[in-house]
Amino acid sequence: MKRKYILFLICSFFLGGASAQTLEQARALFTKGDYEQAKPVFQKYAKSQPSNGNYSYWYGVCCLKTGEPEEAVKYLETAVKRRVAGGQLYLGQAYNDTYRFEDAVNCFEEYIADLTKRKRSTEEAEALLEKSKADLRMLKGVEDVCIIDSFVVDKANFLSAYKISEESGKLFMFNEFFQTEGDHPGTVYETEIGNKIYYSEKGERGNLDIFSKNKLLNEWSNGRPLPGSINESGNANYPFVLSDGVTIYYATDGEGLGGYDIFVTRYNTNTDSYLTPENVGMPFNSPYNDYMYVIDEYNNLGWFASDRFQPEEKVCIYVFIPNSSKQTYNYEAMDPQQMIRLAQIHSLKETWKDENTVAEALQRLKEAINHKPQERRVVDFEFVIDDNTTYYLLSDFQSPKAKQLFQSYRQLEKDYLQQEDKLDGLRQQYATANQQGKEKLAPAILDLEKRILQMNVELDALGVSVRNAEKTKSK
Repeated sequence: MKRKYILFLICSFFLGGASAQTLEQARALFTKGDYEQAKPVFQKYAKSQPSNGNYSYWYGVCCLKTGEPEEAVKYLETAVKRRVAGGQLYLGQAYNDTYRFEDAVNCFEEYIADLTKRKRSTEEAEALLEKSKADLRMLKGVEDVCIIDSFVVDKANFLSAYKISEESGKLFMFNEFFQTEGDHPGTVYETEIGNKIYYSEKGERGNLDIFSKNKLLNEWSNGRPLPGSINESGNANYPFVLSDGVTIYYATDGEGLGGYDIFVTRYNTNTDSYLTPENVGMPFNSPYNDYMYVIDEYNNLGWFASDRFQPEEKVCIYVFIPNSSKQTYNYEAMDPQQMIRLAQIHSLKETWKDENTVAEALQRLKEAINHKPQERRVVDFEFVIDDNTTYYLLSDFQSPKAKQLFQSYRQLEKDYLQQEDKLDGLRQQYATANQQGKEKLAPAILDLEKRILQMNVELDALGVSVRNAEKTKSK
């Protein structure tokens, strides 16, 4: 009995200590950046003494850092009124996270003026000011898009919520596609016929980059990072390519409103590169993470994911009707609060204009969700014979001569793609080499370019021979 009593006293002591956290302990946690643990104590003091600027400041910053910007604003405004040092820096960020971009701009400008008077560095504040100005410009161009439905799912397997047509390709998590293990956040997009994939994995910079692979006979080529500026900053992930084969949507956390933002770009065949990516804007993007933008052209439905206003392990999937061309709301003619609500996707019904259009889209969504995918046809390649005929298997050929020629064509195509990968590697080396290295690499690059050009001519000629032999059914 005595032993049980002693254990009870020990437990009571530790439990009591955990719940009786002091203001000094909370400040120590705050200094270390442990805002979640410090927050309850500051909340108690801030609410019991609402005119105390320091308590309001500490609690407001904790709210901001733990994903409660709306709550943070009220207390940080008190801190600024009480002239607490640093209050404007965090109030501006809270305004920005609640889409009050004009207030954020004004707040940062006042803060910068104050820092200048005191001869303090303004670098951080100026960067935040420029971001708020950019966000304000984006708010003035919110797309008028009809969002028909949304549903919250587990972030770990969010792709299972995407019900897109077979004609739009397939989506996989990286580990699922490559049969690997570990905590890999990347995704894979596979084209409709399964002859090309776009995926993300760690590149030379140590960040996630987007790569592509082509299917060569029965194996995949080496991964090739997408050319252009797609992989230049931050992590690039969640690729999706339209049926035109040149338009790609992806997400990056290197620039934009905050977290991951969705971008779009197009492949330029003349330069073998992608054009400068464009931010798709609001309401698709937000100060939170927005990604995996998909357009199902067959069902005329769009999909994207966002963790705005969601618990840490959840994500919201939005389904919308894609516009044939971008249409924006008239910012100057609208109530500012209404524009913010539209940008935040505060209410789906506020985006609805035609009930019949919404009803038809919801029906398409219902059919897509209930659709049972057909067993996918096994294909080894895609070879166009004429405008009406495309072959996918070697057994599709009726002419023995055409079949023999095509096998030579496939081998030459494999060699051609391998040489392209080699040339791409040499070009990347050339871009980072010093002058001596460039001079050494230049002849090899020129020779390989000539060889690839010749192989391309040979491929075209051999392709013509295959088609002619098959059309004549020569024996």
